[in-house]
Amino acid sequence: MSEPLLIIIAAPSGGGKSTVLKRVFAEVPDLLFSISHTTRAPRQGEQNGREYFFVDPAAMRELIDKDAFLEWAEVHGRVYGTSRAELDRARSAGKDLVLDIDVQGAAQIVKAHPQALSIFLKPPSEEVLRSRLMARGSESEESLAIRLRNARGEIERAPEFQHVVVNDRLDDAVNEVKRLIVEARLTRREGELLSRG
Repeated sequence: MSEPLLIIIAAPSGGGKSTVLKRVFAEVPDLLFSISHTTRAPRQGEQNGREYFFVDPAAMRELIDKDAFLEWAEVHGRVYGTSRAELDRARSAGKDLVLDIDVQGAAQIVKAHPQALSIFLKPPSEEVLRSRLMARGSESEESLAIRLRNARGEIERAPEFQHVVVNDRLDDAVNEVKRLIVEARLTRREGELLSRG
């Protein structure tokens, strides 16, 4: 059985990642969403074990100390991590694993798994990003300022990714992400055939 392809999708907060991923999952077969652990509180409508595994800081620290994560990072004052168990889950299901993570986590994954596919979803402008964040209705002025400042830093790191997709028109962004996944799967299959040959 071949190893799951790790597909990293990163974007600044408000970059439209969730919307793009929802479409990609509906249109591309054999993908598994990696459920991250986080110390942040659930937002309205979120369920433990569906969007995230919500844990307290002490439990998170214990998992980090046990080396239970493929990657972990502190983002917006909260800790997020991808459990090694998610890779096992993808392996057992025979599916490729999609990691919705930040730029710090992405760098850790790529270092440990250089064959991973890394995609950065970039908003068309800071104005668009600001309006998307404000449309959520969940950001205070202070929180909005922090997220925009962090977004600038994340966008500066976009060149570290193999591919940068500008999320201006949803259909175009979805089609480009789908194309990159199909291409990476073909490349991996060719590599496996060559190594057997």
